[in-house]
Amino acid sequence: MEIKIPEERIGVLVGPGGSMKNLIEEKTKTELDIDSETGTVTVVSAEDPLLAMRVMDLVRAIGRGFSPERALAILDDEMLMLDVLDLSKMVATKNDMARMKGRIIGKDGRTREIMERLSGSKVSVYGKTVSLLGYPDQIRIARSAIEMLLDGAPHGSVYSFLEKKHQEMAKEELQGGDIL
Repeated sequence: MEIKIPEERIGVLVGPGGSMKNLIEEKTKTELDIDSETGTVTVVSAEDPLLAMRVMDLVRAIGRGFSPERALAILDDEMLMLDVLDLSKMVATKNDMARMKGRIIGKDGRTREIMERLSGSKVSVYGKTVSLLGYPDQIRIARSAIEMLLDGAPHGSVYSFLEKKHQEMAKEELQGGDIL
């Protein structure tokens, strides 16, 4: 299985002295073959093809701007998902791209931070993409908030939406806890 990541993210995937690459290989019993000139990463797994797919998601997450520490969570919980939105399909010009990324990140990263806190998912804005890491419900909520921002909704409306969804998720968790 093969995936291409930006060349400037190869160093992050490899880590100092190869430490991250070695950690991933040891933890997953796979082999990462990394071509630093093209950005191509091949995942070789003799044992578990499903695990190899999780490693592909991990590599993709690092390639999309997540820190290795955040991305490694993919290996610990098979319910975690990576969702990548390609902004280049939604904007016409470089200026539009910069404006949209700015709306998602917010002043001093505040909007992204609020989105992460209230949705429970992790958000990475990198290159022409916005990537989400979380459980399906968390990703659905964060993706809706991002789409609202891209459609021009005021930040206050998006925060209200996120707050409402956060309270709904908390309520569901409490109700789910009573059943057990």
